[in-house]
Amino acid sequence: MRINFKRIDHIQICIPNGKEHEAKKFYSGILGLIEIGKPDSLKPNGGMWFEIADIQIHIGVEEEENYSKRHPAFEVEDLELVKKYLKQKNILIKEEMPIPGIKRFSFKDPCGNRKNY
Repeated sequence: MRINFKRIDHIQICIPNGKEHEAKKFYSGILGLIEIGKPDSLKPNGGMWFEIADIQIHIGVEEEENYSKRHPAFEVEDLELVKKYLKQKNILIKEEMPIPGIKRFSFKDPCGNRKNY
């Protein structure tokens, strides 16, 4: 059997307890993502959800910070312009190992979650 995937529905990342304000400021203020409502049954867990094109980023709250390789990777128009914008917002950019035919870099949000562009 072969599973035929249609698309990514959402990406889950985590932030430490007490960092929701910083995360919201970063994701909606700097990145300009639109926050969407969480189901009422999940609201007591904290966190927030955002929409990016036709997928969602779910930001959950964890007791411990876990620095792993987990990350969303976004394809954007005008990569160099995005990089310049993030640098203007004092976001530290890390050049990633090259992949043939793909220009990319990464950065971390205020809670330590890595993002790739």
